[in-house]
Amino acid sequence: MEMKNLEKAMDIYARLVTGEEISRSGANAGLYEDYYGNAEIYEILGVLLKKLNLHIYEYKESLFLSPGDGNRVFGYTNEEMKRAMGLRYNRELYLAYFIIYEILLSFYSDSASYQFKEYIRLENVVEEVTKSLSVFTKDIAIYDMDEEKEESFRTIALLWDELPASTSENQEDIKASRASKSSLVKLVFNFLVNENLFLEVSRRYYPTQRFSAIVENYFEEYRGEIYDALSRKKEENDS
Repeated sequence: MEMKNLEKAMDIYARLVTGEEISRSGANAGLYEDYYGNAEIYEILGVLLKKLNLHIYEYKESLFLSPGDGNRVFGYTNEEMKRAMGLRYNRELYLAYFIIYEILLSFYSDSASYQFKEYIRLENVVEEVTKSLSVFTKDIAIYDMDEEKEESFRTIALLWDELPASTSENQEDIKASRASKSSLVKLVFNFLVNENLFLEVSRRYYPTQRFSAIVENYFEEYRGEIYDALSRKKEENDS
């Protein structure tokens, strides 16, 4: 192993982990070429990232890092996610996760049909979450909350159902909070914007290249496990 190749691999890692962009046409174009043009650098970085439970993805000739499942250093624990979003209870966090997944599905339904829209609005997400969760609130009169786990789809469906649609008649006045469906979606979008996954322009939310890189690779690696689980649940309720 050549020391200069080790240093190059560490340089690529250091820049990616601190949020710098490495692309073929950017300021760090030389590092992009080193990564793909030098087999030893490629291999060193691959071993390093595997040990750190990190994934490296390419999208439109740019490199991105994403923490692997259960990564305690570079990812978020549930408690850290609650603090980051200003949530108090696990059921609120699970609902936020579901909202994120519905946002994801607005752009990607499966690995065969990638991005098909340029942006999404807050009200679109509220509508889709309501539609998806409505299947779990059927026969609500015979439902016993004490017999269900907090993380169940039925629990987050009930929580969503209890929220008013909005606390403001004007979409521009919606504030991020836990007070309504719209404000909760706004809370989630604020987190995604802070994570450089979306850009907000005139109340429209545009996915970034980082979002696209992570999401497309998610479908390639995990084949939409949550989507499959939801589909099975819907089939059970419809039968």
